[in-house]
Amino acid sequence: MTEQATQSDVENPDVENPDVETPAAETGDVDNAEVDDTGGAVDEGEGLEEATPPSAGQDDDDDGGDEDGDEDGDDDPLVEEGEIAGDYLEQLLDVLDFDGDIDLDVDGDRAVVSIDGGDDLDQLVGRKGEVLDALQELTRLAVQQVTGDRSRLMLDIARWRADRRERLAALGTKVAERVRDSGEREELDPMTPFERKIVHDAVAAVDGVYSESEGSEPRRRVVVIKG
Repeated sequence: MTEQATQSDVENPDVENPDVETPAAETGDVDNAEVDDTGGAVDEGEGLEEATPPSAGQDDDDDGGDEDGDEDGDDDPLVEEGEIAGDYLEQLLDVLDFDGDIDLDVDGDRAVVSIDGGDDLDQLVGRKGEVLDALQELTRLAVQQVTGDRSRLMLDIARWRADRRERLAALGTKVAERVRDSGEREELDPMTPFERKIVHDAVAAVDGVYSESEGSEPRRRVVVIKG
C-alpha cells in the first residue's frame, strides 16, 4: 500500500508554498536542476538527482572540481558570474524601484546571488516562486551574454530558496523515519530536480530506507522505500 506524503509541513508563512513545479533550467540542474539546484529553473538546478539505492550516495550537481586542486582557478569564473549578475540585478532593482542588498557567493560549482533586506521583495518571488524562477533565467542569460558560456547561477530572493531547502530537508527526514517505522513506502508530491535532490540527500542520512525518483517531468516525484 502506498501512502501519499503531502508537503503541508513545508508551508511558507509569507509566500504560498509551491507545489514545486518550476521551469526547467536545477534547480535546481537539483536534474533538469540545477531545485537543480537547488533553483527554480530548475535549477534551483540541472541533472542532480536520481534514485539512491541503500548504501549508494546521491549524485551531486558538482563534478568534483579540478583534480589538480586549483581552487582559485576554479572559483574565478564563478566569481565573475556573480559580479556580472550582481551588476545586472542592481540595475533591475533600480528600474523596478525596489530596495535590496545583493550578496554574492560561490556554492560548489555555481555562483549564488542573494537579494535581501527590502520590504517588498516577496513580489519578486511570486506565487510558488514563479517570478523568482523567471528572474533567475533572465539573470543567467545576462551572464551568458557577457561570458559566452551557459550559466548555472542560482538566484535567491528574501531567502525563499534557502527556507525551501530547509523545509524539504526536514520533510525528507520525517518521511524517511516514518517509512522506516511503518515499513510502507511513501510517495511525495512532484518536485523539481533540485528539490528532489534535497529530499534524496535527507533520506540517505536515515538508516534502513532509501529513495527513488519515479514518473516523468513535470510530475516526477520522490518515493521513499524501506530497505
